[in-house]
Amino acid sequence: MEDVIALLPDHVANQIAAGEVVQRPASVVKELLENAIDAQATRIQLIIKEAGKQLIQVVDNGLGMSPTDARLAFERHATSKIKQSDDLFALHTKGFRGEALASIAAVAQVEMHTKRSEDELATKIKIGGGEIKKQDLVVAPVGTSMSVSNLFFNVPARRNFLKSNAVELRHIIDEFHRVSIAHPEITFSMLQGGTELFDLPAGNLRRRLTHIFGSKLDDKLVPVEEQTTVSGIRGFVLKPEAAKRSRGMQFFFVNNRFVKSSFLHHAIMTAYDGLLHEGCYPGYFLFFELEPHTIDINIHPTKTEVKFENEQSLFAILRSAVKHSLGMFQVAPTLDFDRDPNLDVSYDQVDHKVEPPKIEVDRDFNPFQEKATHSFSSKISPQWESLYQEIGSTDSAEMSLIGALDSNPSDATQKIFQLMNRYLVSSTGAALLLIDQERAHERVLYELFLSNITHASTSSQQLLFPIKIELNSLQKAFYNDYASLLTEVGFCLGELKEDHVEVVGIPSVCSENKAVRVFEDLFESLSNEQPEDTFSQTDLVAKSMARTLSIKRGKRLETEEQQQLINDLFACKETQLSPYNRQIFVSLTKEELEKKFN
Repeated sequence: MEDVIALLPDHVANQIAAGEVVQRPASVVKELLENAIDAQATRIQLIIKEAGKQLIQVVDNGLGMSPTDARLAFERHATSKIKQSDDLFALHTKGFRGEALASIAAVAQVEMHTKRSEDELATKIKIGGGEIKKQDLVVAPVGTSMSVSNLFFNVPARRNFLKSNAVELRHIIDEFHRVSIAHPEITFSMLQGGTELFDLPAGNLRRRLTHIFGSKLDDKLVPVEEQTTVSGIRGFVLKPEAAKRSRGMQFFFVNNRFVKSSFLHHAIMTAYDGLLHEGCYPGYFLFFELEPHTIDINIHPTKTEVKFENEQSLFAILRSAVKHSLGMFQVAPTLDFDRDPNLDVSYDQVDHKVEPPKIEVDRDFNPFQEKATHSFSSKISPQWESLYQEIGSTDSAEMSLIGALDSNPSDATQKIFQLMNRYLVSSTGAALLLIDQERAHERVLYELFLSNITHASTSSQQLLFPIKIELNSLQKAFYNDYASLLTEVGFCLGELKEDHVEVVGIPSVCSENKAVRVFEDLFESLSNEQPEDTFSQTDLVAKSMARTLSIKRGKRLETEEQQQLINDLFACKETQLSPYNRQIFVSLTKEELEKKFN
């Protein structure tokens, strides 16, 4: 029998290794940016074409390389960071395994220009499919320029699995954010197809965050700083009112390296306990400084997962530091031992309007009229009678609901009730319906917006004073792609200015004070999800607007509003599920209710 095991050719081994390191264009961006930082660059430019499929170029003013080092840099396991195994646990740099450039060159066409300050000429190297095609001396500035063209040109199956340009660009921007936030002392810029998306001057962390996410973020930042023998923690968390329904602005950095950690996130959530609305997540930008030997960052190919030596201590320190910052800046409630807990207002009731008590005056009352005397067995006085009426009325809703199960479903006098300002209770035949008012209204608005876009039949209300919507660099890119859809759902938009756009008209179902929130939530949705096609884009816009404008839980509805919402819901094409695939209502039959009391 012949031998079946053979050594793989180098170019095949490199392509297999590239599958671990280079998963998509964003992977190339991450590796090249980190190499530029390790080269001590103070200015880094990222140039993208066709979302990285056609070109990824990183230009820096770092140290550069000699001709020998430039050629060796593309060999597998060639690195300047590690000399012995102990160096793995004393790392202060980004890349160290020596696989990045070799893996990238195996699946793309690469051209590098690099020059040190002491050299007269730069080194130019061209590589295609892992093979060095040419090496020359050329004129170039100090630093390195790395161009990666036609990614996966020799692995068409991998290229076919890439997503649309919008999705791949979203991943590239995510990597750009992570690297640029970790190093605010470096000047970064990013161009996509000749359009500048980001221009981030060197500065401090607060300035870097406001340049990326907009000036409005500045007022929402709460500084966090703690120094212990286990770890140093610094950075910012966002105020509770800035919490979002998605996990967009959540960044952990360990020794300036972006990481993901579920247990650290749990520590943050514990610190915010009681301060967030249901289903909302806090934002944070936190940096941990730990001794390199106490962490292992080589447990995952992308190096985004880290194993900590003192997990429990780090959890307690982080939770305490965030709680202290929220309390110190008067974001969290302070302890007051003289406070009467009976006077506390629950978090869900903070924004509710308090209605003044109604005063009823008996205009027939005459203080000079002789008081009538009544025997013990006489008729109960009006005051006592009203008291009995109030006591009896507490069960009237329940009794009416039970009676509704036996009533004729076509009875026009059948009533609807609102429970806990959250659910609508109605009956149909011999079943009781409990309807989530927020999800029901989401479904109604969602189908309304889809219909408006499909049939181009929408109504707008003009504003007396235009609303100014501030946009950061990323939001401007989103706006250009979605302006037409926003117009179709009822927004009248002015010309896009340098950092803002004016809204001169809004949909009829949108109140003026919610217009800004509609845009904020839409951009937040786009930051976390990039649709593949036109239908998906329409669906995302309709879902985002429906969620923002829907009636929220905790809002009291008048009887007419309750009836109208139920009528609108059952006029929809889909009545069971909300746009986010959550159940809208549950039904209880009379038999199911009776079983509860057996």
